[in-house]
Amino acid sequence: MKQLAIRVCTEADLEMLAVLNKHLIEDEQHDNTMNAAQLKERMRSFIANDYIAYTFEDRAVVIGYALVDHSRQPLYLRQFFICREHRRMGYGTAAFESLLNHLNSESLDIEVLHHNERGYQFWKSLGFVERSVYMRRKSD
Repeated sequence: MKQLAIRVCTEADLEMLAVLNKHLIEDEQHDNTMNAAQLKERMRSFIANDYIAYTFEDRAVVIGYALVDHSRQPLYLRQFFICREHRRMGYGTAAFESLLNHLNSESLDIEVLHHNERGYQFWKSLGFVERSVYMRRKSD
């Protein structure tokens, strides 16, 4: 398995995190319409409060990131992203294992969008099981 370094992000990383978050939103086909500047401010608020953002790095190259809410038990993995050019190469599993080791936790909560079949299969392969169904009523 690949060995990745995990690094705690700071305010200096906000620009990069906003871009990666935008890519995550696009790739998941999420309905979030925030632009990069708005995502940067939202990320600033996250890490100023209960969240910690982490990058996964291979020889100082950022492979992806995670955003974890440390105020919840079990911890809540709000965002997990592997850069497009590094997918399907084992980095996702390696990054997740690095994160678990860093957090010293075996239990995490996540959400997967209903239409994200690849994401769903990825998380199932790592031992996650369905616990609830989150639903939204769309307005006309």
